Amino acid sequence: MQFNTKDKELTLKVVYYGPALSGKTTNIQALHGLLDPSARGRLMTLDTKGDRTLFFDLLPVHFTTRSGFKVKIKLFTVPGQVMHESTRRIVLAATDAVCFIGDAQRSQRANNNEAYAGMLRNLKANQIDPERIPIVIQFNKLDLPDTLSEEEISEYERRGKEPVFRATAIRGEGVIDTLRGALALLWRRLDSEHDFKRKLGITREEFMNGVFHAMKDSGKREAEA
Repeated sequence: MQFNTKDKELTLKVVYYGPALSGKTTNIQALHGLLDPSARGRLMTLDTKGDRTLFFDLLPVHFTTRSGFKVKIKLFTVPGQVMHESTRRIVLAATDAVCFIGDAQRSQRANNNEAYAGMLRNLKANQIDPERIPIVIQFNKLDLPDTLSEEEISEYERRGKEPVFRATAIRGEGVIDTLRGALALLWRRLDSEHDFKRKLGITREEFMNGVFHAMKDSGKREAEA
């Protein structure tokens, strides 16, 4: 979190993390397409060898609150290939929330597990407590054959504390819900630790609606905690 009292600006960082080709880039591109251009910045891409890391200046989603604070939310992705471990660690630095994008194909279970373990390791390397930072999980590519069943995904939900979302990001399905879930958890943490509502005059409803009011589809309803 970057907080500029003088200019009344709040900048938050959300990182999309997951194995190679799980759909991190597709999620970001879908969100970019769903947002009203007046509420987002440019979609920028840094090419790495055989993979990509995206960041908006990254989609900054931006809005101004009634109390006069300008809020900017930057969305990043990490490159998924094994060779880019150091890049993933750098991108995770100072993140405020994480969306873990898993590949729902059964053949990708080991890759998902390895990537998740790497995410926890890299969070700790950046002095970020995985038990405190908001994390949500998305199972993507549910349109493909031989993917996890609803019962199997529900079992993941029962075993963990992280909210779990279903997605077919290439069709834009589930991408808004995933980001909404991450930001709902983030708001809860910010208000709990920094008393945002009282000190800054930013309510949860204003925070969530500020992000999602500009979505072009019917999924722009306010998030539920």
